[in-house]
Amino acid sequence: MKGIVGLLPRKLIAIALLILYTQCAGPQPGVPEEILKIPVSLETIRFDLLFDASGPEDLPILKKTYPYLFPEQYPDSVWIATMSDTLQQQLRKEVKASFPDFGPYETELELLFKHIAYYFPQAPVPEKVLTITSNVDYKNKVILTDSLLLIGLDNYLGPDHKFYEGLPNFVAKELDPAFLTSDVASDFCERVVPRPTDRSFLAQMVHYGKGLYLKDKLMPLAADSVKIKYSAEELQWARENENQVWRYFIERELLYSTDKKLEPRFLQPAPFSKFGLVLDNESPGRIGQFIGWQIVRSFMEQNEMELQELLAIPEEELFKESNYKPRK
Repeated sequence: MKGIVGLLPRKLIAIALLILYTQCAGPQPGVPEEILKIPVSLETIRFDLLFDASGPEDLPILKKTYPYLFPEQYPDSVWIATMSDTLQQQLRKEVKASFPDFGPYETELELLFKHIAYYFPQAPVPEKVLTITSNVDYKNKVILTDSLLLIGLDNYLGPDHKFYEGLPNFVAKELDPAFLTSDVASDFCERVVPRPTDRSFLAQMVHYGKGLYLKDKLMPLAADSVKIKYSAEELQWARENENQVWRYFIERELLYSTDKKLEPRFLQPAPFSKFGLVLDNESPGRIGQFIGWQIVRSFMEQNEMELQELLAIPEEELFKESNYKPRK
């Protein structure tokens, strides 16, 4: 085990021994043995608990051990105030109650990175996972670097948590621990899926579809609803109305439009997709991403190729070769 125990003051050693561990993923049905055998072992450091158990006298060693968590522009007084702030203490208490054991998530993450290493052998796999609190910075829930994965656990307390009161419902519903590994996968996909050079609505849809198809491969045991971060009801609506949505795009000649307003209407997180019809309130947001996903799936059903080849294919060419036909 790679450790930091020797760098910690005595009062933190017992805590560190309990929360710093490595847990390997066990056998998983439906996952090829060659992927399971890939040596990936993540070291999880519950920095949120370490910080919560620390006092001002422990700050120097924390800063020395984790300098990347303490930007130089912030004086020590900021961190000391954070330690004693009652709201911050309550936030850390809620995180501790919601995540008494990070082991199941570490197992999911190790399996994710085994798949990443299999399909993208040149991609670096982080050695450490640090869990932190981030003042509910839901726009940066996870930060993936070559050697480190930061996870703001206060962004995964559940959509109905009291700390999320005042947030839009469509934002709060994604602050669910079920989506933690999916968010890490999304961060990786954003790094490897090239941005389309074509500005058309079709190219944007297929671009997002490539990322979701990557999740099919990187998270084969996950439900589609987890990959796209829909509720079961939203996913059912998308499937049942796929044909009608596609007809709407075709009849209004949106596929090759470069109107920037289409992105917030159909591609970005939103309470619903904006067709300007009665059905709007029933629809989930990001329905264009769902359609792009089905286009890429249709293409890959008819073509055998490596994922890197798929990512390099221009979006319009992929669409034309997909023979996509929405389900009725």
